[in-house]
Amino acid sequence: MLIGNFIADFIRNREVPNYSVGIQHGIILHRKIDYYTDNHPVVRQGTHRLRVNHGKYAPVVLDVLFDYLLANNWEKYSDEPIADYTKKVYRILSKHQAILPPKIGNRLPEMIADNWLIKYGWDDGLRYVFERMKRRVSQPLLLNNAVESLKADYDLFEKEFNTFFPEVIAYVEREILMPIENPK
Repeated sequence: MLIGNFIADFIRNREVPNYSVGIQHGIILHRKIDYYTDNHPVVRQGTHRLRVNHGKYAPVVLDVLFDYLLANNWEKYSDEPIADYTKKVYRILSKHQAILPPKIGNRLPEMIADNWLIKYGWDDGLRYVFERMKRRVSQPLLLNNAVESLKADYDLFEKEFNTFFPEVIAYVEREILMPIENPK
């Protein structure tokens, strides 16, 4: 599941059958979470606020900001320290590096060495993510000042995140217990 969840954004639908059933379930679950998230009213509020400065990239900016907020609110959602969790994730990803899509598999050593999962919770790490994104998008100026957008409304984003996240956890728990089908 973890591998599938991790690679879902790098896999085309026609490639999904190339993976084991467990990885397929992770890919499908990731996509269901994306669909649920994109249509959640609290997420839409945050996206709407960000659209003024970040246009079409507002949903992506909010996704990265939520990663930051998760890292900074980790103890509310897990008894396992974030450092221990990320080490476990890196170990699993490394063990399965050969089956990761090249775009992410080739970057895995850099990700681990620079501890990207932990860095998402730091201001410098957040800036780094947005600078890297600017290299891959058609309108990089729309990613300018994304960190400042978070800082300007930090309390509101954090409140929205802490409203949304328990709901997405409950959604995932329901989806794992139910047979996995493709999202709409």
